Amino acid sequence: MSLTDAHRPSVRPSMSAPRPQAWIRVALLLGLVYFLIGRVFAVPSSHVRVWRLAAWIISAVAYSAHIWYEHSRLRSSPRFTALHVAVGVAIGGLTLALAGMIRSLSTGSGIRPSWLLALIIWPAATALPAFVVALVAAAALTRLRPQPRENATHVSE
Repeated sequence: MSLTDAHRPSVRPSMSAPRPQAWIRVALLLGLVYFLIGRVFAVPSSHVRVWRLAAWIISAVAYSAHIWYEHSRLRSSPRFTALHVAVGVAIGGLTLALAGMIRSLSTGSGIRPSWLLALIIWPAATALPAFVVALVAAAALTRLRPQPRENATHVSE
């Protein structure tokens, strides 16, 4: 064992770095979660304010969990954390726009130009603020993360 190996921390197989594609699966999953929240919580016709508040709270929990996952598990930089979280939010916005367009088609009104515009605006309008807030949150988390200390024992030559 060389001197450099003595100072290298051991890595257990369970703690190895996640695969680079892990963020894509998580973004798709969270996009689906946002879609389900948007569809399920829009159904009740009584106590609409309570249901809307519940949707906001559950969405905020999912959003926060996504930031935490990117920061803590994937160890993404603040910029990539924000980008990956914004992609998940944009997927949710796109799927909700698609669902609205399909519902409009099922009622026989056809595809209006406004629906085609919604396919661009909804993902962008949700992803841009999501990116900014996630960037600020991830940067704050990075500042709060304890920095690894150098090994206190030095080998004299």
